Amino acid sequence: MGQREDMIMLRPEELKRFQIIGKVLDKSINQQEAAELLGISDRQIRRIVKRVGKEGAQGIGHRSRGQRGRHRIANGVRAVILNLYRERYSDFGPLLASEKIFELDKIKIHDETLRLWLIAEGLWKPNQRSKLKSRSWRPRKERFGQMVQMDGSHHVWLEDRGPKLVLMGFIDDASGNFDGKFFDYEGTKPAMGGLKAYSKQYGLPQQIYLDKHSTYRVNERKDRRANWHFRDQEEVTQFGRACKQLGIELIFANSPQAKGRIERIFRTLQNRLVKEMRLKGIKTCEEANRFLVEYLPKFNARFAVKPLYPEDLHRQVHPSVRLDEILSVQTEHVLRNDRTLIHERKFYQVLVKTRAKRVVVFEYLNGRMAIKYGEDRLSYKPIQGPLPKLEPEVRKIKQVRHYGAPKNSLWRQFKIAGSFKSN
Repeated sequence: MGQREDMIMLRPEELKRFQIIGKVLDKSINQQEAAELLGISDRQIRRIVKRVGKEGAQGIGHRSRGQRGRHRIANGVRAVILNLYRERYSDFGPLLASEKIFELDKIKIHDETLRLWLIAEGLWKPNQRSKLKSRSWRPRKERFGQMVQMDGSHHVWLEDRGPKLVLMGFIDDASGNFDGKFFDYEGTKPAMGGLKAYSKQYGLPQQIYLDKHSTYRVNERKDRRANWHFRDQEEVTQFGRACKQLGIELIFANSPQAKGRIERIFRTLQNRLVKEMRLKGIKTCEEANRFLVEYLPKFNARFAVKPLYPEDLHRQVHPSVRLDEILSVQTEHVLRNDRTLIHERKFYQVLVKTRAKRVVVFEYLNGRMAIKYGEDRLSYKPIQGPLPKLEPEVRKIKQVRHYGAPKNSLWRQFKIAGSFKSN
């Protein structure tokens, strides 16, 4: 009866081994044949036969079964880690939580061990992967700077501690190296500001891969008259014009999945960077950008990969290139005969004599403004526009009401000879 209970506790592979060892003990087969059936050595089969002969079915199982693991973590340490998770890292994933517990609390715990603990305590739910649509795979570019994916991420980066921000991000397609900067909104100036910061750090990329946001591409085609001299020219946005002047080719993606590399890095940052800034108590856009300077090198060291070829295809900005002027919003206006113009519903007076009929207003990223005619910078001052004309007072004409006599009036009863009969 005791032997039957031992056999019930055996695993299927152990039960198979026990049955073959039993045939060896019954002299049905020899030890060499048993070793070939089990795929073990002659020495090991002799040892197992000897143990089973003395201990029965218990001799098949491993000696360490039921024993305390040599590397098992003490229950007290487990309780401390779980309490830390509840107090400080309640919305952290197991991987990030294990990293921050080791970095800040000096307790080393494997992320998979922590994940199993959190699932057992009901603090973490395993990810349920949905069925993915099949899409064609595009290999990475081969060299650093060959192509950069660009996009803006709208997210509550500061949670409830500060305003909503947009992270303008640039990720190298070959290496996965990320660079970015926070702005208040996604538009022309933030896109130019992000490109300016990236170019100062790494240089100008050969290509930029981005979506069809109206900042980057003209999506609405305006009607063009047949006598317009430039009807065959392609319409570009301010950002597109700046990239063309800098020699950067723009490639527009047809779907978010096409630029999945930057979409995935944004998801990672929305998980990790938000919590890192929470631990630092960051509340403003300026503080967030200062933190990015020290955080991104560590982030890239963790997640970036080595390109296929070591050459760097970024082009350094030549000193003769006026980067601040190219990365500005340029708007052409008609200069009136009195040397005044209207820009953004404000009036400006040009202070120098000029024969210019049209001038260009430059809005720089630092907030300054300039008015230029060709290469000449024209001095100006803001002025108050003309007062709006008063609308003339409209006199209301009193409507005259025409009186109609009732049917039973006396004049309707008066009849003249030869007249029609009144109803």
